[in-house]
Amino acid sequence: MSETEVSKTPAPSPVEGMKAASHGLRGGIASIMASGADHFEETEKQLLKFHGSYQQEDRDARKSKREDGQSGKFYMFMVRGRIPGGRMNAAQYLVLDGLADSHANGTIRLTSRQSIQFYGILMAGLKPVIAAMNECLLSTLAACGDVNRNVMACPAPIRNSKVHDQLQADCHALAMHLAPKTSAYHEIWIDGKSQGAPEEEIEPIYGKVYLPRKFKTGFALPNDNCIDIFAQDLGLLADVHNGEIVGYDVLVGGGMGRTHGRVDTFAHLGQRILYCTRDQLLQAAEAIVKLYRDHGNRSDRKRARIKYLVADLGVVKIREMLKDYLPFPLQLPKDMPVTGYDSHLGWNEQGDGRYWYGISVENGRVKDDGAFRLRTALRTLISDLSCEVRLTAQQDILLCDLDHSALPKIEKVLREHGVQLPGDVSNVQRYSLACPAIPTCSLAICESERTLPTVIDEMEVALKDLGLENEKFSIRMTGCPNGCVRPYTSDIGLVGRSGDKYLMFLGGRILGDRQNFQAKDLVPRAEIVSTLKPLLARFKHERTETESFGDYCHRLGQEQVKTLLTTGA
Repeated sequence: MSETEVSKTPAPSPVEGMKAASHGLRGGIASIMASGADHFEETEKQLLKFHGSYQQEDRDARKSKREDGQSGKFYMFMVRGRIPGGRMNAAQYLVLDGLADSHANGTIRLTSRQSIQFYGILMAGLKPVIAAMNECLLSTLAACGDVNRNVMACPAPIRNSKVHDQLQADCHALAMHLAPKTSAYHEIWIDGKSQGAPEEEIEPIYGKVYLPRKFKTGFALPNDNCIDIFAQDLGLLADVHNGEIVGYDVLVGGGMGRTHGRVDTFAHLGQRILYCTRDQLLQAAEAIVKLYRDHGNRSDRKRARIKYLVADLGVVKIREMLKDYLPFPLQLPKDMPVTGYDSHLGWNEQGDGRYWYGISVENGRVKDDGAFRLRTALRTLISDLSCEVRLTAQQDILLCDLDHSALPKIEKVLREHGVQLPGDVSNVQRYSLACPAIPTCSLAICESERTLPTVIDEMEVALKDLGLENEKFSIRMTGCPNGCVRPYTSDIGLVGRSGDKYLMFLGGRILGDRQNFQAKDLVPRAEIVSTLKPLLARFKHERTETESFGDYCHRLGQEQVKTLLTTGA
């Protein structure tokens, strides 16, 4: 390569250098924790993500600190679990419940990737929390960072065939196969003893500098896309024959994140790249990860996700490149259609003589707040029933493997603790999602979790006024454009823009197989529902028989919807 060519090669981002010099993700994490410091500087802050934690600042405390005349920031940490398929036993859940009080802020946050997050942990609490999670056979390794993160799968414990158990088994196998192999995690968080790692410890799949950016994987069924397969970096759509999974259509390049003001960043749906048999699954996934490792953008982290590789090069080129990584001939995908979506709430037969009960958790926040005592209710039920627990991509929770006699007890406990039964939850709340945003997320521009309940309350009134209360509307709100709760495929997406103003996206749908479009900019929070109501009224009178609100907006198209919103429909 000539000097001119070298000079044109973009320099790697600073994070790439941090990873390269980290000695297998160790950095100075252990020594800084031992020093009594209350926070990490930039290098260790980045490395900490691979171990399952983000350093955060309490943004609500800024004003009070200024009033008190104090300088500096109030640092705290978020810890995220790696829980493949969202599956836990009762004992594991109860450990998490205990940690919420002993080290966190008294709540458990169920995530849109079937995991949990703790907030408000101080530096001194990091090691006890992570160690306790590992002691009960959960983990935080690779819950964050430039690696394959928590692997998702339909959580429904349906057992009238092998399909759902096979899906969960494949989910767990792939999560373990793609997990980082560094001994640093055990060394730092479990026993504090060096594992005798070589100076140049290199990951067998990820290499020395891991991936260019995060990598998200999910398993779905054609009749139930509850995990939003098209939003995954790697999506695996099961091919079912005679009650068993025989293979997968492999989708690559989904991703929701974008950056305000940069038109070269965008949400993108996963594209069908190949088909693999079930026994080829691990090899196919590893090949895609390695292709991304070698060809992803390492200079611009805002354009480093694998979706940009797929969008820039195209499906045909990606297939050609992938042939060099696959140990078997590339077979074209079968293009199985996605036809359904299930929230899995309420009382359901499993098919093996037992039942599960799905409980709606508003924005995933398991808490006790006045008369509303969801956390106590769940602790009581899970302890008494000793049931398996599964988390959904809708931030809800399933109590599984129940006897038929459990239903009256469950509903009695929920009522006594002020928790709505699934049948009493409105459709608009059932299909809503919000990210945490302010005060814990440093990227948040606007409120999300703390303000969406008000939007939902107002929307419930508007829909009842219009006679549309039984319609299924997916509403997803994020405090910034990174799109953590997948707002760019929902019927209504609300994305933090500035202060209390949001970008409004319309035209997606619950199935998750279609992107919505930007319909209006800078919509004040207080005007979200009033902005939508005239359009909802037109929808009621102009819709076709089976058309959803998202379908209706999609049929009208972006320009007409923009005009209608501007003129008040």
